[in-house]
Amino acid sequence: MNETAARHVTLVRALETAAASDATWTAADAAWASRAAAEVVGEGADADRFLARRGQLAVERLGDRAKAFKRLASGRNWRPWVGSVLVALSFALGVLMDAVGPTRYVNLLAFPLLGLIVWNLLVYLGILVHGITDPFRSKRPGKGLLRRAVARLGGALHEGIPDAGQGTPGTRFRAEWARVSAPLTARRVGRVLHLGAMAFALGAIAALYTRGLVLHFQAGWESTFLDASQVHQALSLLLGPASSLTGLPIPDAAHLETLRLPENQGENAAPWIHLFATTLVLTVVLPRAILALLSGFAARHLERHFPLPLTDSYFQGLQRSYTGQGAQLHLVPYSYELSPATALQLKEAIVSAFGPRATLNLSPPIAFGEEDTLPASAAPCVGTTLAVALFSLAATPEDENHGSFLTALAATLPPGTPLAALVDEGSFLARFAGQPERLEERRRTWTRLFEKHGIEPAFVNLDAAPASVADSLTRLIDLSARKEAAR
Repeated sequence: MNETAARHVTLVRALETAAASDATWTAADAAWASRAAAEVVGEGADADRFLARRGQLAVERLGDRAKAFKRLASGRNWRPWVGSVLVALSFALGVLMDAVGPTRYVNLLAFPLLGLIVWNLLVYLGILVHGITDPFRSKRPGKGLLRRAVARLGGALHEGIPDAGQGTPGTRFRAEWARVSAPLTARRVGRVLHLGAMAFALGAIAALYTRGLVLHFQAGWESTFLDASQVHQALSLLLGPASSLTGLPIPDAAHLETLRLPENQGENAAPWIHLFATTLVLTVVLPRAILALLSGFAARHLERHFPLPLTDSYFQGLQRSYTGQGAQLHLVPYSYELSPATALQLKEAIVSAFGPRATLNLSPPIAFGEEDTLPASAAPCVGTTLAVALFSLAATPEDENHGSFLTALAATLPPGTPLAALVDEGSFLARFAGQPERLEERRRTWTRLFEKHGIEPAFVNLDAAPASVADSLTRLIDLSARKEAAR
């Protein structure tokens, strides 16, 4: 699915998942879009083709009814001209930078271009460290101010917008689109920043040579702590590659001693300017050009293969409606037996969340102390949408028992089947009504156990209205499916 199709799908999703009904798009419209898309793509088409065509058909119908949605659907996530303007401004700033300093002496140890070189080397180090450590991060770091500014100028960052679950459909769409398009936006912003850094360096080089044509510069050095041999070592390390490439030698320590200021007058700065300019090309211009090229390739790939979260319950529901399948939940209680009334409430909640084709496979409860060897009835079958371990909040979680049960149940899962936990608060709330601190304390205790085993939990009162339980189940499937897909 390309970026345009993904934008259409996300807009329709914002309408169909709105808390309040919108007369612009009804349940009948949603059903029509699914039927029409299925007829167009035919049987056996992959999910991307079905969802993309459904989004296209829905947007066409929406466009005939409301111009606002037509504008949202046809809008751009990125303003291409922003990159061109910022690159041109970067070149201009490089030209305006005083690359030599207020005097006509080029201090070899305090050349302003040295700061530019060092800064870019630190950026490359940061990119390398980020690439190595990123797979081990649970959360991505926040964007820097410059990245956020470029993203906002490009129209891809919507600040001040509530979470996707709040507000009008248009507000929900913009917030959700900003979230799902973040990987693509990061590549686009990265490309602009790399090109900007390259342009800045080229501007500085251009200004340096332009001024050198009409002004005479002398080169020398001064230092309180370094002697000529140490300066020679530092310059050889920094300018060595440029010297090898250009054939311009780096003077030895004896010659450098004659360039020490203020005792000496220095020498013509032309060879040193050539060396520093070449070093700037090697350390800034070429690496930034390569990084910009890689970011551009990555952005182009994401534009053509947009990464929508197809594992969440909304998309899974649409795919099941297309294939004629229903969600299958496999529930395994541990040291807890559902009453017939509670079991019926739970089934109603599942139907409310996932449609009439949804099914619930309720396993016989596993007794306390029998968690090490699970019966065959506890194992989910192939095609199960979500396996759920059911507990009672009234019980005190113990890793040697409840944790062992989770481990044993996880071992029975078919490949790709996510595992989650559902904790019934009904009996605990009835017993400790009016004591919210005890409820929060018990929740934290259970949460620590689930975090240890990498399982998403949901705390619900199964005796409450099916609609509230349905919301928790929907969230649980979304989070669990995303975690399983990330493994």
